[in-house]
Amino acid sequence: MNIGDIAEYLKNYDGPDMNIMEVCGSHTGAIAKNGIPGMLSPKIHLISGPGCPVCVTTSAYVDRLIELSKDPHNCIITFGDLIRVPGSGESLSIAAGKGARVKMVYSPMDILDLARNDKDSNYIFAAVGFETTMPVYALMMQAVMEEGIENVRLLTALKTMPEVIGWLMENDAPVDGFLAPGHVSVVTGSNCFDKIAARYSIPFGVAGFTARQILVALCGIVKARGEGKVINFYPSVVNPDGNEKALALIDKYFEKADAAWRGIGVVKGSGRVLRKEYSRFDAGSYDLTGDAKINKACCCDRVLMGRLRPYECPLFGTVCTPTSPQGACMVSTEGGCYSYYANNRRD
Repeated sequence: MNIGDIAEYLKNYDGPDMNIMEVCGSHTGAIAKNGIPGMLSPKIHLISGPGCPVCVTTSAYVDRLIELSKDPHNCIITFGDLIRVPGSGESLSIAAGKGARVKMVYSPMDILDLARNDKDSNYIFAAVGFETTMPVYALMMQAVMEEGIENVRLLTALKTMPEVIGWLMENDAPVDGFLAPGHVSVVTGSNCFDKIAARYSIPFGVAGFTARQILVALCGIVKARGEGKVINFYPSVVNPDGNEKALALIDKYFEKADAAWRGIGVVKGSGRVLRKEYSRFDAGSYDLTGDAKINKACCCDRVLMGRLRPYECPLFGTVCTPTSPQGACMVSTEGGCYSYYANNRRD
């Protein structure tokens, strides 16, 4: 089928209603920016899942970062989005305004120069993310070990995608197909979703990020409704077995562990932590499972599980906006609530 036929098929689809979840924040943004919901039949429903690393980071983790940042011997190093994520009471941004040491960087590798030039301080990287960013953290650890840098630490909140997708299905998420994450799949390979697809008789479409790539994948998912298979629509960068070198590097420094997801809880085997032989570089990443809300009406948890669309939250667009986020989903540009708000999306 050419792209015109695909667009016509999706627009005129008249089969059973179908909920397709994207589990990548970049997909959420691309879907909104390209106006894809308006190109689909009313019987095809796109819902956002737990694909934004900042959004699924627990308040206890943020609280721990804030606690560490208030020690004058420590400096927290982080990406920009995490600075504004609320903990149980305040955010890193608010703590920094009160004198805490917090520095934003664009790459984890930036921490190396900071640590080399100030050996009297501990530089603690807020290591959040999925399989996509784990190789960079592993490269950072490799450089730390090779150079003998002793004042670098990691506070980890690293999570893996297949396990949480399996958890969603085990807990009756309203999903009939998955738009599989392209960036994650580059590292893991498309085979990592095979068992889930087969167990629940549900199709996965691995997709890129252009409008054409997303539409092609959606068409394939809809046509494969009820079939337990994974279809790779992104073969130029994704292969079945993934990036073996990146996976080996991750395994060298990190081991599997249970992980706490904001709004979801602890998902068995869905995380990565530093291996025991590197535990001296850990800043206290364990038992950070607390998940308090600064506003009890916040529905981030239900949004992340696909049970509620962002604009159905009573706070959306009124009390909760990107300038005054009440939940993590409104903070990051990859968050479902932020994307819906910024693009005025109402499916």
